[in-house]
Amino acid sequence: MSKSKFHQLKTRAFLSVGLLVAVLLILTTSVKAQQLPANQGKNKQQVLFDLMASRAKALAAQSYSADSAALPDSWKSMSYSQYRAIRFKPEQALWHQQSLFEIQFFHPGFLYQQPVEIEEINKDGMNKLLPFDASQFSYDAEAAPLAGQRTNSKGYSGFRVHYPLNRPDYKDEVAVFQGASYFRLVGPEQIYGLSARGLAIDTAESSGEQFPHFKRFWLVRPQPNDTTLVFFALLDSPSVTGAYRFELTPESDTHMQVTARLFARQDVKKLGIAPLTSMFFYGENRVRFVDDFRPEIHDSDGVLMQTSHDEWIWRPLKNPRHLQVTSLADENPKGFGLVQRDRSFVHYQDTEAEYHQRPSIWITPQGNWGKGRLEIVEIPTNNETNDNIVSYWVPDAPLQAGQQLEISYQLSTFDSKRPEQTLAQVSRTRIGWSALPGEQNPPPKAERQFVVDFSADKLAKLNATQPMQADLQLSSGAIRDLTTSKLPNGDWRVSFKLNPADQKPVDMRLQLTLRNETLSEVWNYVWNPSDLK
Repeated sequence: MSKSKFHQLKTRAFLSVGLLVAVLLILTTSVKAQQLPANQGKNKQQVLFDLMASRAKALAAQSYSADSAALPDSWKSMSYSQYRAIRFKPEQALWHQQSLFEIQFFHPGFLYQQPVEIEEINKDGMNKLLPFDASQFSYDAEAAPLAGQRTNSKGYSGFRVHYPLNRPDYKDEVAVFQGASYFRLVGPEQIYGLSARGLAIDTAESSGEQFPHFKRFWLVRPQPNDTTLVFFALLDSPSVTGAYRFELTPESDTHMQVTARLFARQDVKKLGIAPLTSMFFYGENRVRFVDDFRPEIHDSDGVLMQTSHDEWIWRPLKNPRHLQVTSLADENPKGFGLVQRDRSFVHYQDTEAEYHQRPSIWITPQGNWGKGRLEIVEIPTNNETNDNIVSYWVPDAPLQAGQQLEISYQLSTFDSKRPEQTLAQVSRTRIGWSALPGEQNPPPKAERQFVVDFSADKLAKLNATQPMQADLQLSSGAIRDLTTSKLPNGDWRVSFKLNPADQKPVDMRLQLTLRNETLSEVWNYVWNPSDLK
C-alpha cells in the first residue's frame, strides 16, 4: 500500500427534477428523458441514489471484469519523479471561478493505470462525461518526453477538490480521490496524512486482500456560494459492488457524510466498513534502535474508540516485528478513528514532512451497525514510505452472495481531541527494559518497564497527595512495582513492570480513578515479547 507522497506536496446543493431525468440516461442506454412522476414521495437526492444503486445491483449480477486503459507504455512505466512533473493547469479546473469548489484532475499512469470515468451533473440537470484531455496538463522537466502521446483512455486517475479552507483568497486542496477506493481529507492548517477507503475486503487474510475501486464518479455542480459538495461513485470488485453518496462540507473541521449501498457478488470472508489507512514507523514506545535524527515518525499514533457504553479506549499504535491483528468488540459503537494525538513539532523535528500537522479522522456510525469489532492491523515496516496501519469495522453478520447492505457514517477531521471526550487522555507511552542501572542479576529482557502519562486540566488541579488509583488488568503474565505520581507539568504518571508468561502476548487495560470517580480514558496495549527479536 504505497503512499503517494506527491499528494502531500456552506448552503447545500439541491437537485432539480431535470437532474433526476438526466440520471436515467446515465443508468440506461438509448432511453429518452421523461418527466418523473410528481408524487414520488422521496427526496430527490434519494431518488438519484436509488438509481445509482440500481446500476450497482445490475453490475453485481454480472461477472467481474477489471477495467483497463490503452495507455502508452511510457505512461505505464513512468518514474515517480516524472509523474510529479506532470501538473494540472489550475485555470483548467472544473467550475473555475464559478463556485467556491473547484475540481482538478490527475493524469493516468505510474501507479494509477486503472481509468476512472468522471461525469458532471450541471446546473441544468444534464450529465456529461469529462473525458481525459492532455491539454489540461503541463509536462515539465523529466515529464517533457511524455507529452503529445496518444491514448484511448476515457478517464483520469482521480481528482482533487479545492476550496477556500484557510484563506478566502486561495482555494486549498481539501479532498483527494485517487487509487482504488482511497481518498484523503484535511481540515484547516493540516496537510495530507492518513487515507480513508471506500471498503476493505479480506484485509490481512491469508487468501489475499481485494482492493475495490471507484470506477466512475458523478459530480453535482454546486451553486456559486454552496459550502457543501455532493457527488456519487460506483464501486466495483470481484466480491462486492456498491453505490456511494458523498457530501463534503469543509468547515472548522472537514466533514464527509458517506452512504454506501453494497451488493455481494460472492460470499465475503471479512468485510471492512469505514476503513482508515495510515503509517506508523516509530514513536515514544519503540523498543528497537532506529538510526534517524527524528525522535518520531508517524502519520497517526493511536486508535481511539467510543463504545456504545461511553467507554473511551486509546490503543497506541506500534510497528511490530510480525503482522499483528487485534480487535475491540462492541455493538453499535458511537465512534472510532485513527488519531495523530502528538502535535508538537519538537517531537518530530521534521520541517519537510511536518508530521505534527497530519489530520486525525473520526468515524461516527449512523443507524444500526449491530454487533461486530473494530479490527486493527499493524504491519511491520522498515521505512516511512509504506502505509502499515489499517483499521475498520467488521460486522458479525457475514455478507453473502446475493445479499445487500446499506451503511451510513460521517468522517470528520480533527487534531488531537474529540470535543465530546471529557476524560483525561493518554499523552505518552514509553517502554524499556525493567533492569536497574548496574544491577548484577538483571531480569530477562522480556520483562519491561511501562510508563504511561495522562493529561487533563482536571488532573493538573489535583494535589499530588490525592489517592489516585491505577486500575490495571492483564490477560496473562504478572506485574510488580505499580505506582502513580504527579509530574511537574501537571500530568499523572503510571509506572509498572510487566513479566509476560511463556513469551505470550499480553493484552492490558489501564484507567485512572479517584475514589469512585473515573478520571481517564482506558489505555489499552498489547505487548508481544516477539517484538524484541
